[in-house]
Amino acid sequence: MRIIALALAALMLATPANASSRIKDMVDVEDVRENHLVGYGLVVGLDGTGDSLRNASFTNQSLNAMLEQFNVNTRDANLNTRNVAAVMVTASLPAFSSQGTRIDVTVSAIGDASSLQGGTLVATPLFDSHGRTWAVAQGTMTVGGFSTGGDGATITRGVPTSGRIANGALVENPFAGTGLDPWADIANRASLRLSLRNPDFTTARRMADAINAYMGGDAARALDPSTVELFRPASFNGDMIDLLAEVEQLRVEADMPARVIIDENTGTIVMGENVRVSMVAIAQGNLTITVSESPVASQPSPFANGETAILPRTDVTVEEDAMQLGVLDDTVSLRELVNGLNALGVTPRDMITILQAIKAAGALQADIEVL
Repeated sequence: MRIIALALAALMLATPANASSRIKDMVDVEDVRENHLVGYGLVVGLDGTGDSLRNASFTNQSLNAMLEQFNVNTRDANLNTRNVAAVMVTASLPAFSSQGTRIDVTVSAIGDASSLQGGTLVATPLFDSHGRTWAVAQGTMTVGGFSTGGDGATITRGVPTSGRIANGALVENPFAGTGLDPWADIANRASLRLSLRNPDFTTARRMADAINAYMGGDAARALDPSTVELFRPASFNGDMIDLLAEVEQLRVEADMPARVIIDENTGTIVMGENVRVSMVAIAQGNLTITVSESPVASQPSPFANGETAILPRTDVTVEEDAMQLGVLDDTVSLRELVNGLNALGVTPRDMITILQAIKAAGALQADIEVL
């Protein structure tokens, strides 16, 4: 298995410790979010790669229902086409989408269709979790994968049973004026809440202090690690939209807990800048075992009426490189930790084992999260 080492250590070491980010990039505004939409539809125009109507009864029923809308009765007919496929259509409706806005949709087969290449999605209503219809999707798909072959072999690249339609859905019902819009009066609100994407007590407090310093009063307060409440001061000349536009440009230095993220499947290691290691000694051995086969042919003597035999011969070699004991001083930084482990010449896979051993010894002052 190929080991992928994530080369972010140099980037993190080159980034100043006091780097700050915009509030806009650190929070989500309460009630301002996307809505997931889903729909069920049919893809037509496939070149014999669609569902088998005998095996996919739902496709057969859907095709009959669609044809009945055009006054074509096929209930008693024995349909045997493979140019149609039943699909699920998914999309994300951005906040404040107005009527006529176009959004992208993803189309995925749910039957035994082998490919959606060249298919066209028939008009499909898209619903939210409450069953309300917000958009209608239709159009020709773009499929990144393909599948081809003959009687003896088949080659498949990507996923040919899933595609995408850019701007494939048209928003039919705007949020405003429906009585269902929680954002309709956002401009007139006296307060709202900012939700931190990475909850932290220190970051929330710094964010509130930065807003209060800019506004010159008590315009914000940290309610918990993930929420900062924003108030519109009486002296502010503007509505809540104007206030948000100014506040989200303020910069705050985000704080983060000391954490080491490990993905053993790929050999990926990510360490935060606050990771510290107490004094510890590390020795990493390099054991190599080589097994080689050298079979020997044994032939019988002349006129012995014997048979030639293959005699197995196996050579096993064990080598272990001598490694010096490395010492990491007390409370070393991320830079010193990375340099120390690199000096031992360890691979990413070995580094994962070393970090887990340091944590077990109580010398790693950080949490280890294994993906």
